[in-house]
Amino acid sequence: MAKTIFITGTGTDVGKTYISALIVKKMREAGYNCGYYKPVLSGVETENGKLKKSDCNYVVETAKLPVSADDCVTYWWEKAVSPHLAAKLSGQIIDIERIKTDFQTACNKYDYLLVEGAGGITCPLKLENDEKYLMKDLIKDLNTSVIIVADGGLGTINSTLLTVEYAKAYGINVEGIVLNNYKQGDVMYEDNLKQTEFLTGKKVLAKIGINETDIPLLKDFFG
Repeated sequence: MAKTIFITGTGTDVGKTYISALIVKKMREAGYNCGYYKPVLSGVETENGKLKKSDCNYVVETAKLPVSADDCVTYWWEKAVSPHLAAKLSGQIIDIERIKTDFQTACNKYDYLLVEGAGGITCPLKLENDEKYLMKDLIKDLNTSVIIVADGGLGTINSTLLTVEYAKAYGINVEGIVLNNYKQGDVMYEDNLKQTEFLTGKKVLAKIGINETDIPLLKDFFG
């Protein structure tokens, strides 16, 4: 059974895929059998029914995973909208049991598995017939801790604190925070780091700038 970690974010486009790719790449370069799984994925480009450009393609290519992008995802859609809406527009209902099965299959293939969410921790997966199944529910069902990716700039104190407190309210363990788009030496970014750690009580595990190719080894933060 693989040790796992779930990458969530303070919102959309904060760099979850970028950070996920760096972590998996670092783990594999260090000799660890680390894999990647993304339960739901929207906003993809396809060719002949296969993923051509997507978050999964980026991680597979960056980390040099010996699998195809299609092997790393359960549901994907071309339209870049929330998973619940993408599924509805495609005439689908997201089957959580199918996601759990694919997650277990991935766990059986690797010693370490990074799971990347979509959007933030409250991103809806199913909103049908009074059912409210959000990303936090999937995290709970997969029984994994999270690392929160946040933009290092203006507004991150508020969004990160809200995400940490929401996770704690639902019994989700937060292993730490990664600040993306970080500007070393900038007084605002450095204060954001300081105050984020102070207010959340969680450590900033890494501060990553734009177009970096390395990240500290986060092996110890897999479950």
